[in-house]
Amino acid sequence: MPEKEFGLTYNGIKEFQQELEERKTVIAAEIAGRLKEARALGDVSENSEYDDAKAAQAENEIRILEIVNILKNAKVIGDDDISQEEVTLGGHVKIRDMETGEDLEYVVVNSQEEDIFRNRISSDSPVGSAILGKKKGSIVTVKAPTGLLKYKVLEIKKPS
Repeated sequence: MPEKEFGLTYNGIKEFQQELEERKTVIAAEIAGRLKEARALGDVSENSEYDDAKAAQAENEIRILEIVNILKNAKVIGDDDISQEEVTLGGHVKIRDMETGEDLEYVVVNSQEEDIFRNRISSDSPVGSAILGKKKGSIVTVKAPTGLLKYKVLEIKKPS
């Protein structure tokens, strides 16, 4: 079965590469130091510091494998792939909440790059999937736990 392809922005790929490098060097070295200190305390069979460090080591190795898989299967979303006519992956969109009148701005990204604190919304999220493929002026209805939400697409552009 073919691996899942991940559409990532240039910045997303760069961030994953930086995280991978940090995990392979800095974080792995910190964990190795914790393991060495925990072993120095004696019997590791009842040593919570050792157990915590081993758990951290396993989590780090799992994340490294995830990142390697993402990068191996990454498809770069270039400028030519981003439309200014309709909402696409990698595109910048401004929408208005029709109930509150609040304007929101997002870059629509793959779920791997999602970061709501940096206005990067996943194309798999309820709002992201509802606006994907829509044109300026479109009104979309999103089913949310709090009820139905309506948004109007105000602006579509390529990120700067």
